[in-house]
Amino acid sequence: MKIKYFLIFITIFSLAGCNGCSKSAQKLNRTRLERPDTSNRENRNANSSGRTVIKMQKRNGVYTIPVELNGQRMNFIFDTGASIISISQKEADLLMTDGTLTKDDIKGTANFRDANGDISEGTLVNIKTVKIGNTILKDIEASIVHNTKAPLLFGQSALENFKKVSVDYNKGELILE
Repeated sequence: MKIKYFLIFITIFSLAGCNGCSKSAQKLNRTRLERPDTSNRENRNANSSGRTVIKMQKRNGVYTIPVELNGQRMNFIFDTGASIISISQKEADLLMTDGTLTKDDIKGTANFRDANGDISEGTLVNIKTVKIGNTILKDIEASIVHNTKAPLLFGQSALENFKKVSVDYNKGELILE
């Protein structure tokens, strides 16, 4: 009987942290880290109009959006299920080569679970600027996946800085307010 309850507990505990398990980035454990304070979002959001509209492209069944990380333009998958911005080792190397990502930006490591349930380790970094449309966010947490072919995911560490996130599928637009 105890084994049955233990298995039920483990199942519930596993599912509680899932949030739909997008194919990206569900954080499991952090290694002695704290998230940046997001309570003062006005200082992080340099958008004076209060509204940003981004044209999305549908590719292979997912929507991609143009984003600049520390001045480097990249196309990200818009992923509301990803808990964090996620980049591959290839993009991290590019940012390090141009000097916009440094050793001082490395915050530690964390384990991530993908949609298949696989767990892998990633490096947590601070991205100094994330530009999406006419909005610049500062000091946004991101993970580096230690794989050169990992998809770029635009997740909650950036999206949570907006009061409202909506999609107009008819126009193919992401609206951030």
